[in-house]
Amino acid sequence: MSELGGICLFACDIDADCRKTYEKNYGIRPDGDITKIDAKDIPLHDVLCAGFPCQAFSKAGSRLGFKDKTKGTLFFDIMRILDYHHPKYALLENVRNLASHDHGNTWKVIHDALDNAGYNVIDEPVIFSPHYIGVPQHRERVFIMCVRKDVGSLPPFYFNINKIPTCSIDDILLNDDEIDDLGQYKLREDQIEWIDLWNEFIQNIKCNKLPGFPVWADSLCSLEDNHLVKDWDNLPKWEKNFIIKNNELWKNNKDFIAYWLPKAQKNKNFFGAKAKLEWQAGETDKPNLWEHIMQIRPSGLRVKPGTYFPALVAITQTSIVGKKKRFLTPRECARLQSFPDTFQYDDKNAQAYKQFGNSINVELVKFFARYMFGDTEHQYQYSKEVQFPPDKRQLELSFLEVI
Repeated sequence: MSELGGICLFACDIDADCRKTYEKNYGIRPDGDITKIDAKDIPLHDVLCAGFPCQAFSKAGSRLGFKDKTKGTLFFDIMRILDYHHPKYALLENVRNLASHDHGNTWKVIHDALDNAGYNVIDEPVIFSPHYIGVPQHRERVFIMCVRKDVGSLPPFYFNINKIPTCSIDDILLNDDEIDDLGQYKLREDQIEWIDLWNEFIQNIKCNKLPGFPVWADSLCSLEDNHLVKDWDNLPKWEKNFIIKNNELWKNNKDFIAYWLPKAQKNKNFFGAKAKLEWQAGETDKPNLWEHIMQIRPSGLRVKPGTYFPALVAITQTSIVGKKKRFLTPRECARLQSFPDTFQYDDKNAQAYKQFGNSINVELVKFFARYMFGDTEHQYQYSKEVQFPPDKRQLELSFLEVI
């Protein structure tokens, strides 16, 4: 917002470490708990920006109006500030799940509340990601633009998913010689050996294409030898399905797995989630984990294409850059969220990773603010006319038919 000429008058965050980072960068000491702040104590403002947890909005008491349906949620506090100050604009952000949460009822409550408060809001949730504008992070979020009805209109927003620009992770990566204390981000030798084991697996199994299902080392055996099968009747359908698929993979690769699995199990990292693999990097003739992006997830070692990073999450264990055999640094996470290199993050890496994982991409805030503020050129670029132009051949045929 400041890059568009705005001046911040008030900030609020319940996390004490976030407040310290904010004050260090912007010279404003944020308040703590918004639920305990009276709206009259907030300065007059033109724009309200807010993110809020996607909590279940109760269906109960729907006849009692909006306040009953949203009580106990942070959105209620956003609305009480809007009701008191009636700023010209509001820009709200939330997780993608908001669009479908409670079969669309949550979105309807939010949309109707903003509409009843006197704001123009696009009918459908706008779902957008930084990689849609060339920032190499896949992070789909719902953005809610609100324009006070007496201030102006808000045209429908269109985006053609087929027009996503090419992304490159190199745009945000530091050279190794630019990283202080590089060793803390490098993979240990035993971690490299563990990933090499999975690399050997994907390069030697025989199958039409790499498994799209999770590979579970403990299930690469006959059904009779699988300890999970003992409780077969109580297993959910999805788990039975994965076990059967892993069993089929074993049947087609018995000799290789008989050689590979005992060797893998000797590695001290090969246990629990690390004994599972999720290949999500698509089809390839010569698979190589070190050409891709990896994450250590509770569900296993997840492999993504080396084009853009998966969404940053609020944990220390961030993505592994395969070709560099190291984890992302906090500065690279800052770049994925489009923060300038002058931004000073928390001295503790754990806090820095958490804060960037919880943050909003800076360029997307500016992107939607421009649209909301009525930038006509920007609005035209995301009109139906530009994003989904009519087929010229169909127009010519229609013209001939008229003749």
